[in-house]
Amino acid sequence: MEAIITQMIILFILVIVGYALSKMNMMDADFDRKLSNLVINVTCPCLILSSVMGDTLPDKTLILPLLVVGFATYILLIGAAFLLPHYMPVKPMERGIYSFMLAFGNVGFIGYPIVASIFGPSAVFYACILNFPSTLLIFVFGTLFISGDQGKMRFDWSTLYSPAMIASYLSILIVVTGWIPSWVITTPCLLLGNITVPAALLIIGSSIAQVPIRRMFGNPSIYLMSALRLMLIPLLILCLSRVFRVDETIADINVVLSAMPVASYGTLFCIKYKRGEVIMAEGTFITTLLSVVSIPLLTMFL
Repeated sequence: MEAIITQMIILFILVIVGYALSKMNMMDADFDRKLSNLVINVTCPCLILSSVMGDTLPDKTLILPLLVVGFATYILLIGAAFLLPHYMPVKPMERGIYSFMLAFGNVGFIGYPIVASIFGPSAVFYACILNFPSTLLIFVFGTLFISGDQGKMRFDWSTLYSPAMIASYLSILIVVTGWIPSWVITTPCLLLGNITVPAALLIIGSSIAQVPIRRMFGNPSIYLMSALRLMLIPLLILCLSRVFRVDETIADINVVLSAMPVASYGTLFCIKYKRGEVIMAEGTFITTLLSVVSIPLLTMFL
């Protein structure tokens, strides 16, 4: 509990800093849009590459089974994300925003530290592989959900060769071939990649500052989405894991990862496509706040 609360405090401090910067007119909508483009197109790809540029590469024999579990999980999440918003009290043009919030969680910043605190540091490797499909799919289905027009989803094939996707392909190649890049290549990727998390959180804080505080707590649909995102869908994944006899440790880590609050990239995508920024800010704020309670409760089921 202490480790989880500590991570939430760290998260909220950076969000609050972004909120304060916006109130002091040091950040605004135009600045947020430019910074989000930098994160999506430069720092995020570098973060993806730096994750496989250590001195020791992951065990190749574990990659395939972990990827199978990870992809199966995201097939379920994305399927639920397409289906459930049609039965929620939201406008058709807002369904894509809710779909994104249901499908993608904030694993990178909150998930890995919490997995380490619950299951031990060695479990972070499993978490990275299990979350790899999210790295691929968030830039395909994430943009598909948010860029839709009046609820009609449009697939943009250019997402398959976006900078983040290219970085994902290269990271697979590095692991499969066993190549360990020189520190001259690794260090710049690591330094640029480290910008991703604080920049994304500052943007979230700045986006929240542009919404009246009273409205942040006043949307019933956000609370319904939060219950699905933080508890109901993870419990369904837990039940299916037991039915299909997935290794207990891998299954439990996977369930915890699936119960993370809304992914930070949702705000970045909304700013980029100029759609749903307020709803995404509400969902990110509420799910992050409620996860302080929901994650400890979920671990009691494991």
